[in-house]
Amino acid sequence: MKLCRLLITVLLPFLAVLPATAQEAPRPAHGVAMHGDLKYGPDFTHFDYADPDAIKGGTVTFASIGTFDSLNPYILKGVPAAGLSLVFRSLTTQSEDEAFSEYGDIAESIIMPEDRSWVAFDLRPEARWQDGVPITVEDVIFSLDILKTKGHPFYRAYYKNVVKAEKVGERRVKFTFEGGTNRELPLIVGQLPILPKHYFEGRDFARATLDPPVGSGPYRIKKVDPGRTIVYERVENWWGADIPVNKGRYNYDEVRYEYYRDSDVALEAFKAGQYDIRLENTAKLWATGYDGPALKKGWIKKDEIPFEGSAGMQGFVFNTRRSIFKDPRVRRALAYAFDFEWTNKTLFYGAYTRTESYFANTELAARGLPGPKELELLEPFRDRLPPEVFTEEYRAPRTDGSGNIRKNLRIALKMLREAGWRVKDGVLTNEETGEQMRFEILLVSPAFERIAGPFVKNLKRLGIEARIRTVDTSQYQNRLDNFDFDMIVAVWGQSLSPGNEQRNYWSCEAAKTPGSRNYAGICDPVVDYLIGKIIEAPTREDLVAATRALDRVLLWGHYVIPHWHTRVIRVAYWDKFGRPEITPRYGLDLFAWWIDPEKVAALEAAGGISR
Repeated sequence: MKLCRLLITVLLPFLAVLPATAQEAPRPAHGVAMHGDLKYGPDFTHFDYADPDAIKGGTVTFASIGTFDSLNPYILKGVPAAGLSLVFRSLTTQSEDEAFSEYGDIAESIIMPEDRSWVAFDLRPEARWQDGVPITVEDVIFSLDILKTKGHPFYRAYYKNVVKAEKVGERRVKFTFEGGTNRELPLIVGQLPILPKHYFEGRDFARATLDPPVGSGPYRIKKVDPGRTIVYERVENWWGADIPVNKGRYNYDEVRYEYYRDSDVALEAFKAGQYDIRLENTAKLWATGYDGPALKKGWIKKDEIPFEGSAGMQGFVFNTRRSIFKDPRVRRALAYAFDFEWTNKTLFYGAYTRTESYFANTELAARGLPGPKELELLEPFRDRLPPEVFTEEYRAPRTDGSGNIRKNLRIALKMLREAGWRVKDGVLTNEETGEQMRFEILLVSPAFERIAGPFVKNLKRLGIEARIRTVDTSQYQNRLDNFDFDMIVAVWGQSLSPGNEQRNYWSCEAAKTPGSRNYAGICDPVVDYLIGKIIEAPTREDLVAATRALDRVLLWGHYVIPHWHTRVIRVAYWDKFGRPEITPRYGLDLFAWWIDPEKVAALEAAGGISR
């Protein structure tokens, strides 16, 4: 998933590229599409999902779970505070109603040749840091250098093929690429967070700090209470307020994030009016937890908003760096101990669909048997891949939902015996090494204990001693960064146009890079090859074929026990907001909402706001 679209969570303007002929130099343009045409033309004034007449003002409060101890979101050390993306801007902004298109933000135009071997950006003359200093080409060059050398390891992988940034005009910066065809590079360079050289020079960039940084975004940090609260205030006369990608957005005068120990506590705080908007990812809470006076009186609204974007992959992840999980036959067997159908019916009120792709809910998901273009990619590796890649469509193990999982456990035991494991004195033991199968499921949210608990009981029936351990946010992040776990629950979000970020998820290099998202420790030359084909894909058709091929190889590698997904975004909110008539197809832009003074007055008159 691309940098900015990872929020709604949070939650990524420019080049309708005019092909250059041999006689024509590339022309500046306002936006760029990964494949096909841009939705918005050069004269567009705002995104369709933003209202240019939105009311400015008021305070919005969100919740965050856990803690934070850093105001630098671009390094490995520390746990960054929520909302820091509001402080910084990038060269471009990604629209939320196209698969992958970007339009000028700090950059007002972009220039690139037809082969996309380089890209140049012209910076807006009005772009300023929050201390009034102009944003310069030197800031852009500094940002690429500092992120690749001292930033989070993700940036080294993401910008690996960006080999040079140079000043080629007073306000023009040029990036040069290497490594073959990579159509995505002009877009991902546009996502580069731009950092102030004059602020960070002389500071230790790699050190976690609670010093408020100087940014160029719509908000600056107003107040910090470490681990508890962070407050942002809207920048008065912000330079970017009226450019097309921002018009009608960032409407709140103040944005607060209040931290809570866990989601259950946060829900009770929400119903008591301590914060305003809640994105709900727990089906049971959505079905049964939203009760009380505020709901009955209509002060709190609940919406399910259709979502057309990728659901990605969530699942129990095996750390294949551990000896007990190195054999894919073992990993496949353990998947039979997870009863999704019972879990969905009993715990989730039937709200979910089983995930059976790393690119679920998109055309990128592998389906049926490989088509001709997929076979072109896979056939040279037939002797190195599981035969099922070519002969079967992946399907996760199923049950009848009754809770009787004996049939699946018998299948699992048969597979484990074939892999050299036997139950001895009630414990599953490796016949050759004598190693007993014991492992820990590391969690950061207590909400997952009720899901992992039945799984652990089923594993015990196989002679496996699995235990659940839930730790605080800081310890969890540190253990993830260092791959210090046996099994975790992880989520890989995916965009509709996968590319360079796949290296950070699945490549051999990422497997040995602390802080990468290759949690499973995947190191397979076939996977690396397919990642390259995704990055190099010259057409949308080629991209789809390469992504489906990668999907098949990952699925039949049994690196995860897939969980579930939903095709809606669940959002609950106090009835104090105005919203644009149009919701983006591939996300939810809560910063295109605004505080409606009339609704606030009505709530106050009814006694519905307690703060």
